[in-house]
Amino acid sequence: MSEGPDTEAALDGAGHISEDGVFVVGTDTGVGKTVVTAGLTGWLRERGTEAVAVKPCQTGYPPDDDAAFVESVCGTADAAVCLQRLSPPLAPEVAARESEDDATLSYEMILDGVIEAVETNETAVVEGIGGLRVPLADGREVIDLVADVGLPALVVARSGLGTLNHTGLTVQALRQRAVPVAGVVLNEYEGATTAERTNPAVIERMTDTPVWTVPPLDTESSASVIDGISGSLPASVLDPATEQ
Repeated sequence: MSEGPDTEAALDGAGHISEDGVFVVGTDTGVGKTVVTAGLTGWLRERGTEAVAVKPCQTGYPPDDDAAFVESVCGTADAAVCLQRLSPPLAPEVAARESEDDATLSYEMILDGVIEAVETNETAVVEGIGGLRVPLADGREVIDLVADVGLPALVVARSGLGTLNHTGLTVQALRQRAVPVAGVVLNEYEGATTAERTNPAVIERMTDTPVWTVPPLDTESSASVIDGISGSLPASVLDPATEQ
């Protein structure tokens, strides 16, 4: 089994991603990881970085195809790669077991594939599958992959009521596995409720990590996705030398 990039070199601390890339994780499924991944990848590529989005395993395929969405946003087929696609819309380990195609899925294969993508591309934006405790393969979970790959994590969460517990537990779980957290993105933020308006400051205080808000974006528009992410996150997320 391959070893991941050197942890000290790859993990530069809170507030920004590393030169090797970032692992975009979610507090749950459907929180907007793919939109953030696509926008971040497109933003990096517009700045001249050969960034590639990596989806370790896609379930519910088709119609779900996160890598294809990133390719569409970035306007090029080399902007994303998916290592494994499974039809059942279930956790990867369960989807492989329930697949009618006799699909085989191994944790070692997924880990080696992600590490190869990180090592062979200038910057990798790896997108998780659901939340951290989602069964991946061979009794291992998504959080095991995040820890073993060795990239900092960017947590994507819902903006409204109920996100405090999920986000706090997600950040705590990452830190217990020695995964630095670059920050938290509260997706589809409108500030329409008291919970939404107060959540950013509360989460920042709870987790001691930067929190950024991203408004609802037009996912049919590449410019909206890329500009929405680049306009919501400080430039220092990509380059720590850049002033916020």
